[in-house]
Amino acid sequence: MTDISRFQPFGFGSIFGSDIQARVCSSLILARAIRSVSQGLLVVDFTLYLSALGWSAAAIGGLLASALAVQAGFTLLAGPLSDRLGRRRFLLAYELLLITAAALILASTTQWAIIVAAILGGFGRGMNGAAGPFAPVEQAWLARVTPFTYRGKIFSLNTALGSFGMGLGALLAAAPALWSQWLHGAAAYRPLFGIVLISALATGFLVFRLTDTRDGTEEEMASAPLRHEENRRLINIAWINVLNGAGIGLVGPLMAYWFHLRFGLGPAHIGPMMAAGFAATGCTALAAGRFVHRHGMVTTVVAMRSCGLLFLLLLPFAPTFAVGAVLYVLRAACNRGTAGARQALNMSLVSDTRRGLAATVSALSMQLPRTVGPIVAGAAFGAGYLTAPFLAAAALQGAYITLYRVIFRRYEIAISSKQRKTRSG
Repeated sequence: MTDISRFQPFGFGSIFGSDIQARVCSSLILARAIRSVSQGLLVVDFTLYLSALGWSAAAIGGLLASALAVQAGFTLLAGPLSDRLGRRRFLLAYELLLITAAALILASTTQWAIIVAAILGGFGRGMNGAAGPFAPVEQAWLARVTPFTYRGKIFSLNTALGSFGMGLGALLAAAPALWSQWLHGAAAYRPLFGIVLISALATGFLVFRLTDTRDGTEEEMASAPLRHEENRRLINIAWINVLNGAGIGLVGPLMAYWFHLRFGLGPAHIGPMMAAGFAATGCTALAAGRFVHRHGMVTTVVAMRSCGLLFLLLLPFAPTFAVGAVLYVLRAACNRGTAGARQALNMSLVSDTRRGLAATVSALSMQLPRTVGPIVAGAAFGAGYLTAPFLAAAALQGAYITLYRVIFRRYEIAISSKQRKTRSG
């Protein structure tokens, strides 16, 4: 084994089997952190940019839904193919798409250019720094190089750094107010897409320098479950995630726009609020990494998401922007902070040769119902119904939390038991 005692990425020490694995892990996490800054910008400002251009609420919702649908098609192909063809080429393809989208929207304000750029780049999606429709490839690659024992911590760290980057981006989203004296209306938002372009160039360079890792660790190969049991687990991931995705789609993509309609405020107020939400998410994700180690992934997810559900129910009834902002931050921290734990568990339910497929099933089962949410919520907001989408989302999220606990707790116990037997043997 290569001596990697000198390589200790992000304070986790020498937990990898080779220098290549350690380099892949640290580079993927760093790329996510960089990418998340531009995503944080756009999750605040993209819908506001479209509104400044004169787009209606229904048109904005329709564009976001269309982008989600097209990107779901990319996900359907990329995840399973990456199991056979390797991960690196798909992540490079994503960075090229993002570079093209950023350059296009910088060059033109025409409707067709915005539509194409939004679809290629997934602009406005709160992906927490993930590689858009190729996020399953990214997750599978990260799981491949990370031992099971540390997977919860590594994935939680990945989520945390993405959240901190999103927070920084959301702060930068308030920048149009600084130069509004010289750039008016929609023009004040356009310089931000230059940051998106620079970010994509930087992350593309990081991925380009990596060496693909095609074989899993001995621990992963020795503990791979039987194929029929994997299929059962994948089916359960899919139908439970449908509930989660439907709930997220009703409120997540149009959150900045909802605050704009509800309280009549712009990016100078909404940006810092969302930045606080992302920063709080980073902190809870780090805490989740520690909590997972002591109490397990499922218990961590259920406890945090239950708190998030309470804040979601209270949010649409907030009497002032300040109260709404606090509820938004708390809800975001509790919900998004569990992403690393959920991804780590999904990647542990199957063998290495099917992790791209597992991540794809998880992503698509959330993305497809999410495509409906912005259309429904956009129509509701446009008609003046600002509360109903939140109540519907809360009902879906409550069902998701209940079923997640019932189904996935026994899987986690079985996996942990098998890992202990493998190490003792």
